Amino acid sequence: MTRASRRARFACERAPPAGFVSLRARAPAVRLDIRYHRADNFTGAPLPGYGAPGAWLTPASADALAAAQRELAEEGLGLVVFDAYRPTRASRAMVAWAEAHGREELLGDYVARRSGHARGHTVDVGLVSLPSGEPLDMGGEFDAFDRVSHTRAASGAALERRLRLRAAMQARGFAPYEREWWHFRHSSPGLPARDVPYGCDEDAPERRP
Repeated sequence: MTRASRRARFACERAPPAGFVSLRARAPAVRLDIRYHRADNFTGAPLPGYGAPGAWLTPASADALAAAQRELAEEGLGLVVFDAYRPTRASRAMVAWAEAHGREELLGDYVARRSGHARGHTVDVGLVSLPSGEPLDMGGEFDAFDRVSHTRAASGAALERRLRLRAAMQARGFAPYEREWWHFRHSSPGLPARDVPYGCDEDAPERRP
């Protein structure tokens, strides 16, 4: 194990701020694969605010996600979370990346200047096989910002999985975003947008949006 991978594995996650809960504690059966803590995301680098691979939501959103997990488990399926609460500094970094790389067409439809993720009621999820723990083919990668990510822009088993995921999430009060098969916003009120980072060792002060 390299020094970088050791740091990533043992990164210190701070306690969630008032009004948020950790999915590890509130919905422990839900798997986490926090892409913005690592370099395997659309920017090619970890994002500011993700010094630890945490996942926070409001209590109502976390409980709804746990309920969707229990429903899917009856079919041998499970949820994997790619992103939950997102510090606003991370959204600013996404916008800056798009502008610096000539990808302004992503702004709005895919990269939001003011993201619902910062309010704790929005989550990015996929499906895994419970027996193996392996991610299931959803017909396109998380954060693939093109038409292949539209919910119905798949076929066969991949389309069936996208629609099953959507149905399970909708049954628990989550609204889908048709341009991103992984993106859902819960119907409960979110909190005011926050900029609290996940990592204990991140010293940059919180900036209000």
